[in-house]
Amino acid sequence: MDSSVPPHPSEPRPRRRDRHGRGMRGPVAPPQVPMSASRSETFRDLVQDSVERLERRWPQLADVDFQVMDVPGTLGDTVPLGRAVSAEKGRPAQIVVYRRPVEIRTKSRDERALLVHEIVVEQVAELLGLAPESVDPRYGQD
Repeated sequence: MDSSVPPHPSEPRPRRRDRHGRGMRGPVAPPQVPMSASRSETFRDLVQDSVERLERRWPQLADVDFQVMDVPGTLGDTVPLGRAVSAEKGRPAQIVVYRRPVEIRTKSRDERALLVHEIVVEQVAELLGLAPESVDPRYGQD
């Protein structure tokens, strides 16, 4: 019997991006812009910048483990923006900054950077048993 359907080619056809005569697609972002920077990565960078700023003045912060978490584990009447946990046997001191509550309270990147720095300063002050103004003299002035 003769079949009117042609046999399948042994090699697949090459895929073409030039559909409908519109030309090849261009780059999504300019080369100087990081394409893979997600919101959580940019937030982590804000925390890291704040920590580096404080470590110049307080070298003992090199032993503190700074972390970023999306949301706090247990929610009470108020949602914390950060938390400081003292060092215990076999575990270094930790400072945690919660990303989502901070993002909800800020509208721009500059506001977010200021709030993140205030949170880090407050948690470091709590950990060291000092006033936030002594940890960073510019605290509350920005």
